[in-house]
Amino acid sequence: MSSTPLRPDLAAIAAMIRPGARVLDVGCGDGALLEHLKAKNVDGRGIEIAQANVNACVARGLAVVQGDADTDLVDYPAQVFDAVILSQTIQATEKPRVVMEHLLRIGRRVAISLPNFGYWKVRLSLLAGGRMPRTRTLDYSWWATPNIHLCTLADFVDLANECGATIVEAYALDEHGGSRKVEPGSLSHGWLGPNLFAQGGVFLLKKT
Repeated sequence: MSSTPLRPDLAAIAAMIRPGARVLDVGCGDGALLEHLKAKNVDGRGIEIAQANVNACVARGLAVVQGDADTDLVDYPAQVFDAVILSQTIQATEKPRVVMEHLLRIGRRVAISLPNFGYWKVRLSLLAGGRMPRTRTLDYSWWATPNIHLCTLADFVDLANECGATIVEAYALDEHGGSRKVEPGSLSHGWLGPNLFAQGGVFLLKKT
């Protein structure tokens, strides 16, 4: 297992995964989370769109294949995984609702992390500067960003409800790398609470 600390959202997701679980990490990147989960005897598989990342994962003994969340999840049978993970990716997919529905179909639980476009510094930057903001989690110029469906935490809760999902757990991420558990209902408030003060969020979902 790597000694490099996990990214804060990945650490929160790792804590949600039960020992011995069968897991699919969609958009697994460099495989840091899959490697970390080996300590829990997790049967981890990954899908990653970048071939260079796939090659690096395979070289480290991780079961990762090249694939695209927007097109390849349809090939997976229902309820084949105990947990499906999508970290910092749903805002970069072409059809977030379709992707979400596939995740809920494939896994008994779904762990998702995403940046929060409702974060107060983002709002202030838009108000004061009149330009698309850049933060630690949204660090791209508008014309170069892979994030094509930016949303707030409240928006994500709406999507989960529309997809027939129940939020089992929710965590707010701060700019210092900390996370705290929050009541899912508090995320629907636009001006106060986590939707204003969290830089990102982590959710554990199940099909209702």
